[in-house]
Amino acid sequence: MSGNLIDKAAQATSPTMARRVRGLSDRTIAWIFVGPSIFLLLAVNIFPLIWTINLSFTNFKANRLRDAEYIGFRNYERILSDADTWASMQATAHFLIWTIFFQVLIGFTLAYLINKKFKGNDLWTTIIVLPMMLSPAVVGNFWTFLYQPQIGLFNYVVSFFSGVDPSSFSMIGSVDLAPWAIVIVDTWMWTPFVMLICLAGLRSIPDSIYEAAECDRASKWRQFWTLTVPMVLPFLMLAVLFRGIENFKMFDLVVQLTGGGPGSITTLTSIDLKREAFEKWRTGYASAYAVILFVTVFGLASIYVKALNKVKDR
Repeated sequence: MSGNLIDKAAQATSPTMARRVRGLSDRTIAWIFVGPSIFLLLAVNIFPLIWTINLSFTNFKANRLRDAEYIGFRNYERILSDADTWASMQATAHFLIWTIFFQVLIGFTLAYLINKKFKGNDLWTTIIVLPMMLSPAVVGNFWTFLYQPQIGLFNYVVSFFSGVDPSSFSMIGSVDLAPWAIVIVDTWMWTPFVMLICLAGLRSIPDSIYEAAECDRASKWRQFWTLTVPMVLPFLMLAVLFRGIENFKMFDLVVQLTGGGPGSITTLTSIDLKREAFEKWRTGYASAYAVILFVTVFGLASIYVKALNKVKDR
């Protein structure tokens, strides 16, 4: 059947076109097929970046129909000298560091336990990965209900173990507890992702290595620190890279949980950027803000990838 289609296509091709195609190299033909996709990716990714950089040097406001004026680096100076910007950076750093810490710790522990074959292994793996399959908006609404002081289950669980009154504290209404509330939810949702990456690393280690270690009378603790951890470390670092980039631009989950409050204690940089762009309509200022965040993430990720490559090459 495919042969008939090819023959029909060949017969329908004009002799002039056939001679032109036969004269093309394999590389040229490959570029003909790949070129449109590359052009589309450049149009979608590179053009908005260049346009954003251009707007960052202006006082342009999207809600005003007038020409923008070039003001140089004034937007960058105002952002870097703004106390509210540094407060949102601090809130983002708190969220980023603690979520990665707990997700790596719990995720690796779960992966290590699941890697040990036991009855019901597949069932427990499926149950554990369920949270990461949910939408962040759904998770935010779900945990907002759980955090309610009067009817929420979370307060009653804390009360059961600590003995405090369930209605005496509010996770999302307290300045001290709200940052930890979003850390708990993000850890609950994305720990399975880290677990799956660590599990892939654990199962890539050949059994022969552990057999050789047992022949050398190495203890289980010694095998864990000298074999398991070094060989899983690249996978752990890869998980940290993925979660670090995603959590740096976290938006929807925090908006559903706290909206950046109480006050501005959970106002992450992504929320602050959204308010500048779409509530205050300071488009040029927001563009400079976005460029600063992009350079920060890109620079830190580049340094981290170099460290990851060194670990992989050891």
